[in-house]
Amino acid sequence: MPAGQPHAHEAGGGGGAAANHSNHHPAARSPPPPALPAEVVPAYPPPESEDDETWVWTQIKAEARRDADAEPALASFLYATVLSHPSLPRSLSFHLANKLCSSTLLSTLLYDLFLATLAAHPSLRAAVVADLLAARSRDPACVGFSHCLLNYKGFLAIQAHRIAHVLWAQQRRPLALALQSRVADVFAVDIHPAAVVGKGILLDHATGVVIGETAVVGDNVSILHHVTLGGTGKAVGDRHPKIGDGVLIGAGATILGNVKIGAGAKIGAGSVVLIDVPARSTAVGNPARLIGGKKSEGEKDEDMPGESMDHTSFIRQWSDYTI
Repeated sequence: MPAGQPHAHEAGGGGGAAANHSNHHPAARSPPPPALPAEVVPAYPPPESEDDETWVWTQIKAEARRDADAEPALASFLYATVLSHPSLPRSLSFHLANKLCSSTLLSTLLYDLFLATLAAHPSLRAAVVADLLAARSRDPACVGFSHCLLNYKGFLAIQAHRIAHVLWAQQRRPLALALQSRVADVFAVDIHPAAVVGKGILLDHATGVVIGETAVVGDNVSILHHVTLGGTGKAVGDRHPKIGDGVLIGAGATILGNVKIGAGAKIGAGSVVLIDVPARSTAVGNPARLIGGKKSEGEKDEDMPGESMDHTSFIRQWSDYTI
């Protein structure tokens, strides 16, 4: 199971976890990196460690203070969503609850639900941080961690889905489905609560993304807008795609049925995929055809399309098309 989802023994976490979490003292570890000055925007993520959450939260607060000083019109918003909170889970829970609330689904109820779930499941908090690092490192339009936290609907939709997935595993399925519906209404992203999603996920632009009930998405996957991971319409049971680690799925791609997309594969924009795609291969077209598994010039064995965001290198391998 991808690391972004809680293990089965975590899914039954009780509502009192939020209170107990604050009294838990982890084993001693090295101190986190020093905080950057408020005026500095970090240009790269830190090495992976148990202190990633502390490091990222420090950057988010520094960016929020800088932006509040530079743009007074946003000062109240930034204080309410970031600067008044002592931790990343509390900030995220507050912001997400206010995004998804309605006249009959109160923000206070959602805040308590989100915070208790994040407190009970460390794997969810690790996935939040991994997604923030993914957006900051892969998307050149992402100007900061706070920008992703506050404004990237793909990031927010994935975090809400992870909480809905926990509810689904706890047999609180009406609430999980209600949360799925609100995410679809607010963010135009439709992910079934039963779908399994890893960590380090980037939903770039995110509008129109659909992920079906039995789909599995691995770690470090990047998915662009209007991507569908759907069924064929005639199958029952396990009927949705299985996406390996490090996969890149281009805008408007459709992958149908219980097919496997191997680790490091690339699905071209607008492709319709109905068959398995081997690892490190590229599939393009409608219906999609495979373009081998060659590495482009300068590409290393460890390069993964889901992380490099290289959409076009395959063109040099099969076409003489030039502009």
